[in-house]
Amino acid sequence: MAKATKKQALGRGLSALLKESAVDIMAASDKNADKLVGNIVEIELANITVNPFQPRTHFDENALQELANSIQELGVIQPITVRKSEGNTFQLVSGERRFRASKIIGNLTIPAYIRLANDQEMLEMALVENIQRKNLDPIEVALSYQRLMEEIQLTQEQLSVRVGKKRSTVTNYLRLLKLDPIIQTGIRDGFISMGHGRALINIDTSENQLNIYSKIVKDKLSVRQTEELVKTFKEGKKTGHTKKQVPAYIKKNIAELNAYFGAKIDVSINKKGKGKLTIPFQSEEDFNRIKNLLK
Repeated sequence: MAKATKKQALGRGLSALLKESAVDIMAASDKNADKLVGNIVEIELANITVNPFQPRTHFDENALQELANSIQELGVIQPITVRKSEGNTFQLVSGERRFRASKIIGNLTIPAYIRLANDQEMLEMALVENIQRKNLDPIEVALSYQRLMEEIQLTQEQLSVRVGKKRSTVTNYLRLLKLDPIIQTGIRDGFISMGHGRALINIDTSENQLNIYSKIVKDKLSVRQTEELVKTFKEGKKTGHTKKQVPAYIKKNIAELNAYFGAKIDVSINKKGKGKLTIPFQSEEDFNRIKNLLK
């Protein structure tokens, strides 16, 4: 109970504390900075501006309302983090969902940790804090990684240490940004997963990526099926350009057939030019998938 009383006292005394200082508290060396920085203080929501470096671009309204209901019942359990601005104003570093949810239910104040940080430090804190959260989509994570590397001049190795991830994990996210923008949007909107995206990265052109992406969405292919589709597409493309015993029209179109059926099509031709296409399948489910494609 004593701890809670201290917290409330800090909240009520914030304005007075700021007025006591001969200069505005903007650095750790300023008077009374030690009483403000690092403490949990009740701050008026009206005095807080959102973080311009926030990597999350979409907030689910239903999830926000659920959080708002929880805050109304239990209060804000985890304080937000803000950066001290001029006077009695602050800028949000992390906790925008809690900030938004508190406004929804009409709260006037919110508990917050006070920090002093320059823009680079603030960017890093916001990006790293948000990357740790589970509700960022893979493309938002990838963009956050990219911003950290570009704006704070980090290598992939340094970045992996900052965010607590393996370097291979960081690399896999960053590679998603090489996908066609339409496919990136598909990942963000949940039409395909990160696993689908990782498989599509192995396709060399945007046109071929988009053709296979359309097939994944249309046929609701699993990640495993997508990986097989990409594999057969690449093998078929290579085979179509190297087999000398098949006519040019087959060489030109075999890769497209492989991609369409998601299997390596076998082509045999007799001396009279008549031929046969053989479509392999792996299971009854795979057979039915191919049968539906032939309708």
